[in-house]
Amino acid sequence: MNSNFVDYVKIFVRSGKGGAGSAHLLRVKYNAKAGPDGGDGGRGGHVVLRGNSQRWTLLHLKYTKHVFAENGENGGENLCTGHQGADQIIDVPLGCVCRDAETGEVLGEVTENGQSVIIAKGGRGGLGNDHFKSATNQTPRYAQPGEPAEERWVIIELKMLADVGLVGFPNAGKSTLLSVVSAARPQIADYPFTTIVPNLGIVKYHDDQSFCIADIPGIIEGASEGKGLGLRFLRHIERNSVLLFMVSCEQLDIAREYNVLLEELRRYNPELMDKQRLLAVTKCDMLDDTMQQQLRQHLPKGVETIFISAVTGLNMQQLKDRLFQMINS
Repeated sequence: MNSNFVDYVKIFVRSGKGGAGSAHLLRVKYNAKAGPDGGDGGRGGHVVLRGNSQRWTLLHLKYTKHVFAENGENGGENLCTGHQGADQIIDVPLGCVCRDAETGEVLGEVTENGQSVIIAKGGRGGLGNDHFKSATNQTPRYAQPGEPAEERWVIIELKMLADVGLVGFPNAGKSTLLSVVSAARPQIADYPFTTIVPNLGIVKYHDDQSFCIADIPGIIEGASEGKGLGLRFLRHIERNSVLLFMVSCEQLDIAREYNVLLEELRRYNPELMDKQRLLAVTKCDMLDDTMQQQLRQHLPKGVETIFISAVTGLNMQQLKDRLFQMINS
């Protein structure tokens, strides 16, 4: 397995606590009771997720279990404010979602380069005693403590950002299609489960336009219940605007294969049913026109179907045309 692709990490984060305000009282040569001059404490550092388009995996966080921001410094005399604690910035690929590991609450999503999301907020610094002086209390001998740090276990998941997601059983020809329409070079072999990590490919279209295709490991029946690799990678198609279902013409019942795939997606996330769908019947270089006509009688209802062959190039341009139209519709 390609260990360089990591799309799920669990880490412990802690922000910095705020510095305490100072309760200092000023004493000068000719005035032993010059009054309060305690400064405010500095803010503790945040723990921040930041989108980085140059990263494509969470590998750099695989062995990072603890991320701590810096504490704010205490306030000083002469109304000196304590230094603010340094933020701890975690660079992540675009498409990451961060959740609280205990409650499941979504703390933030990063979808743009440079976008920042605070996942653990630094404590505010306490106020110095200068803030509490009044006509009736001219020498307050107290100041605010700084706010405590936030700490929690968080889960960071990567959901790939692609226009088209390839959905199919193992050995349906997804990786072969990706290698033909894009410059991606996924591992291809004539046996199931060749693809065990998601692959991305950029498809060049007319007039310097392009769109992105994501090839995820093959789904098996029961994937939505955790069988096989399906459940682990189904989240990568949640952000795709178009789902390209792929079923080999070698299958005896194409409609059943399609409906099983559709049902697994529905069980995993019913919102996937709202996405645009296209069915590609693959490996059709073995079929003549008569066989294709016979096969059309057994295709599923309610979904547009196209016969393709990545080996001979059959209908590949029509497939790209249709996908581009659906993405931009």
